[in-house]
Amino acid sequence: MASWVVRLCVLLLTVVISCCKAKRDAVLYCSACSAIVEEMSYSISQVDPKKTINVGSFRLSPDGSMQDKKVPLARSEMHLSDLLDGLCDRMNDYALHNDPDSGEKRYRRFAPREGQDMTDLPDFKHFKFEGPEANALKFACETVREELEDDIISLFQKDSQDVQQQLCRNISGYCRDGGSVKEEL
Repeated sequence: MASWVVRLCVLLLTVVISCCKAKRDAVLYCSACSAIVEEMSYSISQVDPKKTINVGSFRLSPDGSMQDKKVPLARSEMHLSDLLDGLCDRMNDYALHNDPDSGEKRYRRFAPREGQDMTDLPDFKHFKFEGPEANALKFACETVREELEDDIISLFQKDSQDVQQQLCRNISGYCRDGGSVKEEL
């Protein structure tokens, strides 16, 4: 009798859990993933390519030499981890954009970067700056960053081609259809 009650409770619990799983907003998480790639790429491009860092073991081998190597600072794991730490704070420079021609909704950067020409600014009347969408991208960014941190660092360390497609489509599956990932955010 007791095993029958336990089985029924487990069955009910399974049904409740499967029904209550929250679905992720595809536009939000695809945009967050794309924004992470864009911000990381921009930050890496701002580092002097001549700067290097010593990596490897700092132990002396029996012959008295050390086994370490120099790698570019911009692609070092330490630097990439530091970039990821403050990355989601920059999501305040993005807002939900409704494309008037296609009707497509996605998050786009509206704030200019340092040194960017002010004539390149987008038309603000198609952005939504208020409501629950305003802070949602930062939360989604933090979620994506936590879930994919190792993959993000690995792809940027290798200087992989088309990181956005690999990370946002192939690895995470956040951008499933062909139209969701855009080159320009």
